[in-house]
Amino acid sequence: MWLEFPEEWIFGWEIMSTIDGWVEWVVINWDPFFSAVNIFVLRGILVPFDKFLLLIPWWLVILATGLVSWRAVNWKLGLVSMVLMGLMAVFGMLDLAMNTLAIVITATILCVAIGLPLGILGAKSDLFDRIQRPILDMMQTLPSFVYLIPALMLFGLGKTPAVIATMIYAIPPIIRLTNLGIRQVDFQVMEAGQSFGATGWQILRKIQVPLAMPTILAGMNQTIMMALAMVVIASMIGAVTLGVPVLNGIARVEIGRGFIGGISIVFMAIILDRVTQGFAKPPETQRSS
Repeated sequence: MWLEFPEEWIFGWEIMSTIDGWVEWVVINWDPFFSAVNIFVLRGILVPFDKFLLLIPWWLVILATGLVSWRAVNWKLGLVSMVLMGLMAVFGMLDLAMNTLAIVITATILCVAIGLPLGILGAKSDLFDRIQRPILDMMQTLPSFVYLIPALMLFGLGKTPAVIATMIYAIPPIIRLTNLGIRQVDFQVMEAGQSFGATGWQILRKIQVPLAMPTILAGMNQTIMMALAMVVIASMIGAVTLGVPVLNGIARVEIGRGFIGGISIVFMAIILDRVTQGFAKPPETQRSS
């Protein structure tokens, strides 16, 4: 008996009940706020993107993907991207890919809008950096499925909780690399700006952010990749994405359906990763490649 942990010392149920009570209180008392967020995210950003992408003809989607890939990297990637998008069209996954892209774009916009200021604050203040660092560590350590629980309870089923869960899961890289990029700017360059009478805001806007842009874009690349991974998982709470055929394949033991959905996700990840990496390269590197 002495090898077992005493049952009277276990308070797991009480802690769970307390957390459930807090969440219930938040859901009831903050309902106007969450409704406003739902309207802003769903009607203001996600639905316009979704409708726009679904209205584009399939052949124009393939051509536009190839053109963007060519301009970002080279003609070889443009050709490969067109082939991959063509395969997704043949698989019947193109509409789901556009739905997935709309959620990824919406989540990325929110991540950049929130993450850039937090990264800049972390670079400017060591105290703020020390406070946010363990929070970011926790956000990157928690299993991705955990983010679905509060998003589902606060926003219900649908696309909005998928966007919110995706944003929370994918925001740490843009914060961390914005912080890192600004901290790595040469101090002598900033001193030169100060000697010419530049204010702190001007130094940030015209010196630090432009010089840190490759690192910031690398953080955006990682954010987009994490958003894509989370969007697939978010299909469990009602988001119609490329994760739906994967989940249906698992539930119905249909290997072919799951394979087509999974390989389409891989195709989309390859295109997004290479394109965003291409835009993140310095101009001289792009010219040489």
